[in-house]
Order: sequence, then C-alpha cells, then structure tokens
Amino acid sequence: MPYPLSVWNTAPTSAPAQRKGRYVPGSAAHPAKMLPRIAAHAISTYTRPGDLVLDPMCGIGTTLVEAIHLGRSALGVEYEGKWADLARLNAASATRQDGTSAGAVHCGDARNLTQLIPTALHGEVDLVVTSPPYGSSVHGQVRSTRETGERGVVKTNYRYGHDPSNLAHVSTDRLLEAFTEILAQCRSVLRPGGTVVVTTRPWRERGELIDLPSAVLAAGQAAGLTPTERSVALLAGIRDSRVITRPSFFQMKNVRDARRQGLPLAVIQHEDVLIFTKAVPGRLCDGASASSRSRCGNRASRTRRTVDTCHVCTRGR
Repeated sequence: MPYPLSVWNTAPTSAPAQRKGRYVPGSAAHPAKMLPRIAAHAISTYTRPGDLVLDPMCGIGTTLVEAIHLGRSALGVEYEGKWADLARLNAASATRQDGTSAGAVHCGDARNLTQLIPTALHGEVDLVVTSPPYGSSVHGQVRSTRETGERGVVKTNYRYGHDPSNLAHVSTDRLLEAFTEILAQCRSVLRPGGTVVVTTRPWRERGELIDLPSAVLAAGQAAGLTPTERSVALLAGIRDSRVITRPSFFQMKNVRDARRQGLPLAVIQHEDVLIFTKAVPGRLCDGASASSRSRCGNRASRTRRTVDTCHVCTRGR
C-alpha cells in the first residue's frame, strides 16, 4: 500500500541542548535516548491536551517528560529498575515544572503490559510512542585520549543493563518476536482509533544491513495494527536551507572504514517513523491521514484522566 511521506524537522538543536534543564542528572548515561523533539512532535501531532500517552519501553522517560510538558497524561513501562527510577524522577520533575499533568512509571516486562497498567486505563490510551532497542554497535558514548589521557578511545554507556533477559541483548529474531508481543499488548490498551508511533533505524552488523524499520512494519501488522504513515525524523539540523549533520563517533568510524574497503556508505541522519492505528469497529476512515484518523469518534464525551505518579516494580513474565 502507498504511504504518505513526510519529514519531521526534529533536530534544530543538538540532543544535549534539547534535554538541558528538563532531565535530572544521570539521564545522559542511557545508551539509547529518544530525541526529545521526536517525541514532542509525535505527541503534538497525534493527541490533544488531556490525552493519555504511553511508552512501553520508556528508558529514562523522554516520552513522558515531553507529554507532561505538552499537557498530556503519561504512562511508562521500563524493564531495568535503574532507568525506571530515572524515568520516575524525570516525570516528577516535568510535573513540578509544568504543573498541569502527571506521569506514572511501572517497572516490568512490556510483554506483560496489560497486567502492569491499571485495568481502568485499558482502552483509554490515545497514543503510544516508543522505540525498540538496538545493539551496542549503534549506541554508546566515547571518551578520547584528550579526555582520558590514555591511548585510544574508551566506549562507555553502551549497555542497557546486565540482565541477559533484557531485549537489548537478544538476537534480532527474538527481539522482533518480543516486539510483536509488545505491540499487541499496546493494541489492547489503545482506544479505538488510537495511534502508535515507532521510531527506528537500520544498522550494520559485521557489514550486513539490518533493516529494522521494515521488520517493525511487519511486526505492527502481525500485532493487528494498521499502517497509516511512514515518515522521517531528522537527526540533522537545517540552517539556511543546508543540512547540518551531527554524526556520532561510531557512525563516522564505520562509514570511513567501509569507504576504505570500497563500500559507498553514508552517515544516517534520520530515524524512520512508522505510524499505525487501531481500527474503529464499524467505522471506515480510508483516505484520511493518521492524525485525522486518530480523532475519529466522539472524543467530546471522553473525560480527562488523572494519572498518579507511582513506581511499581513487577519484573518478569
């Protein structure tokens, strides 16, 4: 099926600049933080103030923070207790700064989403924003000889945790199987007409291209969701009609190594954004965009939910 394409201008400033003053100390250590402007753009596009936003793999809580600042209620689930604690602190900080919305964080396996989220909120989620984990070859931070005084470069903060059950540590096949389960759980808690936004990107592993975006698209369909849009979220800035790239050390190294071997690789400066919707029983919305489709139904009769800030740890399947 044809997908309407669009480009999200989500990196007018760098990631650290976007997070400055909005996230508590320690947040930078997470190896795979979503760019705040990506989450904010999705939330602004597909929800209204008072709506409920969920991230089933929330990390340090970027989706929650941006939702709260935009006047939405937020729910997050995170497998690793360390990151769940930071997500809770970030959500609480955003609530103090904003004062109109709140977020709840649950620690556990997102494949048990319907058990982790209160039953009263099942069928009430308006938007899911999330991203599957990538391998350590894609994420991490580098300290150079100039910083450490030691020869060579040191890679840090490239692991989500040390639990082998964490989906960041499993094979791509197992990751996609699990992510399909997670999307099916998201479908259960979404309201009819609700939207799911998944950001992802391809990467190379020992020279082989891992086309994760196409695999995630198939996972969403297998979970019973309807693909409605495919967009691009920029990781590069735009100034005076020129693209300002911000590649990581590893991106540049991998591209340079490949080019020395005669492979014409380029630095990736975007995230693929896949948008799905949950069908509305008895309603046909063919031809509408996901943003308009997400507003199908009598939303005027829906009441605003209050989400109390909490931290519940129920890890395990």
